[in-house]
Amino acid sequence: MRAIVIGGGVGGATAALALRRIGADVTVYEAYEDPVGYVGAWISLAANGLRAVDALGVLDAVRRAGFEIERQRMWSAGGMLIADVARGRRNSDTLRSVSLMRGRLVAALREAAAGAGARIVTGARLNGVTEAETGVRATFEGGATDTADVLVAADGIWSTVRGVLDPAAPVPQYAGLYSVSGIAKLDGVDPGVFNMTFARNGAFLHLRAGAEVWWSAQVNSPVPPARDGAGRLDELAALYREEAGPAAIIAATVSLQPATPMHVVDRVKTWHSDRIVIIGDAAHPVGAGQGASMAIEDALALAAALQAEASIAGALRRYDAERRPRIAKVLGTAEDNRRAKKAGPVKRRMQAAMMRIFVPMFYEKATAWLYAYEPARLAQ
Repeated sequence: MRAIVIGGGVGGATAALALRRIGADVTVYEAYEDPVGYVGAWISLAANGLRAVDALGVLDAVRRAGFEIERQRMWSAGGMLIADVARGRRNSDTLRSVSLMRGRLVAALREAAAGAGARIVTGARLNGVTEAETGVRATFEGGATDTADVLVAADGIWSTVRGVLDPAAPVPQYAGLYSVSGIAKLDGVDPGVFNMTFARNGAFLHLRAGAEVWWSAQVNSPVPPARDGAGRLDELAALYREEAGPAAIIAATVSLQPATPMHVVDRVKTWHSDRIVIIGDAAHPVGAGQGASMAIEDALALAAALQAEASIAGALRRYDAERRPRIAKVLGTAEDNRRAKKAGPVKRRMQAAMMRIFVPMFYEKATAWLYAYEPARLAQ
């Protein structure tokens, strides 16, 4: 089987590796010359995502690229501890959530895919896709073309292929939040802990990474920000001046990324045709700290379906049927998270009071379906 993968990020690199594991001839086309770069700041993989990379034999490489996080602490705007729970896992899980720079995760996955025999072509921007009964053809800016039996699009939230599958497919809309990430140098932040503050103007996330503190502010704003980042640190300092912890971290910042608007996409009805399929954010931008994990799960499930079914069309139908129920549930969780981050003062205080009561009692049971997921296994 000959496969084209569009996009060389987390989903695309994982898809290439998984497809090579089932013997496919794979070429990845990535629009940017350097898709690894310092893009997207830092991310986390929960236990479910780690099980999927373990099934593909790259768990050790991912661990080396980042560091484990044992606990998650949730804080009120006033600095009161709301809850202290296992981070991205059930208490009984032996796997620990891993945090790392997105670029390092992409690099580890691409290295594994290339080592398994996938070809990775950078600087190749997709221009169009045509499908026939016998295969699919991709064309790229500059006139280059390629043909394959199946095309897997992991081209992100602004996916070109999503519109090819369905010209009426939804497009991204600003979610009323934007994120700004940075690196600070200060003492007093416990290692191995992911901290989330439900602040007055949005959520503030931070953790210790060696001698640094990585942080991300998710700001509640009806208007998307300018992307140049000019003056952003002063603006953030003003927004978080009443939260002591976030304010101290912002004041100690030594590196800052430009603001990035956060987007949502209405439910995408069409994930595939007979020879084309979209995965990851192209099909379902989930957020909720699960974007990378869901893309990795998708890639493994797709490869397993292609290995199990006699036809590509049948495999894509199987993949769709298996993944949609889980993705629908994750999307619901993501929307709940966004609402919590956008809550007003009164609602925010009510949420904090309720969370102090219910999180210790019900959090693990409520999230077990997410973290206990066992990924597809590829036949050897």
